[in-house]
Amino acid sequence: MKFSKSERINKALYDMGLYSYKDIVFHLPRRYDDLHPTKESELKDKERIVFVGEVVGSAVTRRFARQSVTKFTFVTKDKNVFMVEAWNRPYLSTIIKSDEIYTLVGSYDKKKNLINLINLTKGEITDDRYIKPIYSLSRNIDNYEFIRLVNKAFCELTDQDIYNEVPAYFMTKYRLEKKIDALKLAHAPKDAKDIYKGLRVLKYEECLLFSLKTQMIRNINKELVHHQRVEFDKSKINEFIQGLPYKLTNSQLKAIDEILSDLNRPNLMYRLLQGDVGTGKTLVAMIGLYANYLRGEQGAFMAPTDALARQHYKSFVKLLSPLGIKVALLLGSTLTKDRSVIRKALMNGEIDIVVGTHALFSKDITYQSLGLAIIDEQHKFGVNQRMLLTSKGENADLLLMSATPIPRTLALTLYGDLDVSTLTDFPYKERRITTKIVKDDDKKIFAEIEKSLAQNKRVFVVAPIIIESEDKQISVEKLFAKYLLKFPGKVALLHGKLDQDDKNFALQDFVSGESPILISTSVIEVGIDVPNADLMVIYDPTHFGLASLHQLRGRIGRDGNESTCLLVTNSNDEDELDKLNVLVNSNDGFYIAEEDLKRRGPGELGGLKQSGIANFMFVNLVNDFRMFEAARNDAKFILDNSDQIGFRHIINRAKREIDSSNFTNV
Repeated sequence: MKFSKSERINKALYDMGLYSYKDIVFHLPRRYDDLHPTKESELKDKERIVFVGEVVGSAVTRRFARQSVTKFTFVTKDKNVFMVEAWNRPYLSTIIKSDEIYTLVGSYDKKKNLINLINLTKGEITDDRYIKPIYSLSRNIDNYEFIRLVNKAFCELTDQDIYNEVPAYFMTKYRLEKKIDALKLAHAPKDAKDIYKGLRVLKYEECLLFSLKTQMIRNINKELVHHQRVEFDKSKINEFIQGLPYKLTNSQLKAIDEILSDLNRPNLMYRLLQGDVGTGKTLVAMIGLYANYLRGEQGAFMAPTDALARQHYKSFVKLLSPLGIKVALLLGSTLTKDRSVIRKALMNGEIDIVVGTHALFSKDITYQSLGLAIIDEQHKFGVNQRMLLTSKGENADLLLMSATPIPRTLALTLYGDLDVSTLTDFPYKERRITTKIVKDDDKKIFAEIEKSLAQNKRVFVVAPIIIESEDKQISVEKLFAKYLLKFPGKVALLHGKLDQDDKNFALQDFVSGESPILISTSVIEVGIDVPNADLMVIYDPTHFGLASLHQLRGRIGRDGNESTCLLVTNSNDEDELDKLNVLVNSNDGFYIAEEDLKRRGPGELGGLKQSGIANFMFVNLVNDFRMFEAARNDAKFILDNSDQIGFRHIINRAKREIDSSNFTNV
């Protein structure tokens, strides 16, 4: 449909994915500007101010080589006089008129007693427009144009167009506004209370639908049962654990007990095993695969990268082959001849455990009796990929693993269709990693590297991009050239565009010590295990999320010895430095993941968009957690009383969304 006579505006809206008036009213403000006038007695240095007053005299612009500054005198209603500076906006000198009323937004410079201009609006803001919505928009449409379209949309829409998904029972219980009224409050609030009242309705509806879907999926999954299976001999599991060269942590033992109990139940296992980097998830998974082998069934372990799959394969062979267990490795890069041999062996039951990547769910791969599928770094895979793997076995158990830990109560809400096991202890006690923020010309960087090399340790050097780009992020190729000059013959290069052989050679040289410095992108974020790596240097760390930085840092100090992580940035941005200081001050993955969530917003944590978890439009998983808990209980109440007419609509809506998203069995 056409919203405007302007093709520019119509195209901008289409490019944003807005095709109807309903789409427009659901495109909520990303923030709000508070235009309540500032009391001049409360002026604070460097803080935002709002004044109403007059421009006196002319605005004068001075030009420099590449910049310009426009200055004018502003007299507030209280007759206080301020000089105003506006950088690189020379057009102001032609449009500002003396003796007219303006609303001025700026930043107060106490030392110079002047205001740095942010925005200037003609006229005085009325009481009912003190809160101004600011939208995320394409460059081809202005904020004021979108506000007009929102107003037009509400004139066109009715209550029937914006249906109340929340049952009347809960609308009354929580005193919620009608959905269309809630949207109006969110777009045109008179004060902060209006914003709260509007968003409260939209957030609760989103929480309730999500909770309802996850509980329905959980019920569906719990109804699935195994075919008759042989119980495994738990004494052999205990023997295996006692024969390990190291002692398991208490949380590992608890998680193993939970998984073994699941495997012995008639209902299928749908469990998430989460834990911080280095808490020993892989060993717990391996013991689950051993138990599955003891009951006479095949196991599949899927990793997100070839390098990680190879690493797990070596670990499994080392510990499981002495028990007579046949382990195979199947990758996308596996030679056709070898693939054919593995394919036949899996079909005939001659392979007990197969480790691999997405190749494990290829169409030509058939398992004789897949009993347990394990997916490492589950957020790296899409829902359909996980379903394809589990569909290879007739009602196979499923264990998902994640090194992006979140508080258990939050995990139970997010992964409402899964049981959750959490690893909280480290095999070598707490990681002893010191994190520092340094400039890129800091001599400390090379000094730390030389110290590590002198002790025969390994050094990771990470950059956000492969090739130099316009946004001036440093690249691995530039770093590789720089480090080769400083450390000739000691540097290896690893990134996603290399062919598989080059990747393998780079990792082999790094692990062996032939090239003890590895220059890489964040491809090493997941699972690369080099116990004697004790230094991580991350360039342009502000371009990574906190959870990713913590994952990268988790590649070092895995032997329990003291290690160092250097975050190399020249940024003076207070928000970015505040983010990095979270890592400087904490090694707690749960705390860091929560801080990451606060900063990056809903739908981002740990790749939730890719994982099948809803990409929340309105809910902040940390700030709105209590609402989530209430919605979880309300969803249970709805399902316990599903015969009530008032609940039929939302139940049917949840069923449709489950069916359309292939949400089941994830």
